[in-house]
Amino acid sequence: MKIALVTGASSGIGREFALQIPRLYRNLDELWVAARRTERLKELQGQVDIPVRIFDGDLLRDYIFERIERELDRREAKVRILVNAAGYGKTGAFYASDPDGQLGMIGLNCRALTKITRICLPYLTKGSRIVNIASAAAFAPQPGFAVYAASKSYVYSFSQALAAELEPKGISVTAVCPGPVDTEFFRHSGVLPNAFKESAAADPRLVVRQALRDCVDRRRVSVYGMGMKAARAASKLLPYSLTANILRWANKME
Repeated sequence: MKIALVTGASSGIGREFALQIPRLYRNLDELWVAARRTERLKELQGQVDIPVRIFDGDLLRDYIFERIERELDRREAKVRILVNAAGYGKTGAFYASDPDGQLGMIGLNCRALTKITRICLPYLTKGSRIVNIASAAAFAPQPGFAVYAASKSYVYSFSQALAAELEPKGISVTAVCPGPVDTEFFRHSGVLPNAFKESAAADPRLVVRQALRDCVDRRRVSVYGMGMKAARAASKLLPYSLTANILRWANKME
């Protein structure tokens, strides 16, 4: 059985991947989707042309991984594409933040992504692809967004290393690094978008379309838009201390 597996498929970028992948991969037998919101996942079943298998549950708890691993084995699945899109962000000064929320970010953005990737690896074969949703925040330290940016730096670095490891096996890994995207993210992160972020927010459909093109081309990094490409280039030239101070001012952390 050939499948695609998308985590965080109930909204935002994850949902867009779930909608667009069946149009790109015509030979899939099933689309597997994982997220907490069952009703959102059920809506997807009527929006794609292939069977959808739902894994509803909290990726911060181990039972959902056990269910996925059991089904992979039982159905002798071949994972053609794995998309790790589950994640969230919380803003504010770290010293004044809710510890559980900060640790939850690490758990979902880093641990869950790593765990599901490791579970799926035995079921990936030559030509399979892994897509990890990082962020442009991964390019530099982000005062006021410290743990989120650090967690996405982990995703970015992990993806690059894994891509090098799996290249001889014919398996590609792409880290997707968008800037602001017009999704529910801002409401959940506690961010009140300023005029710049609102004007710069990208259409998730276009971000995912670009990511899938880059994935097909086996690019290791996918960055949508000239602004974010410029930000990536600048991050390679400027020292972290200077970048952090600039972003502290931009995020009104004075």
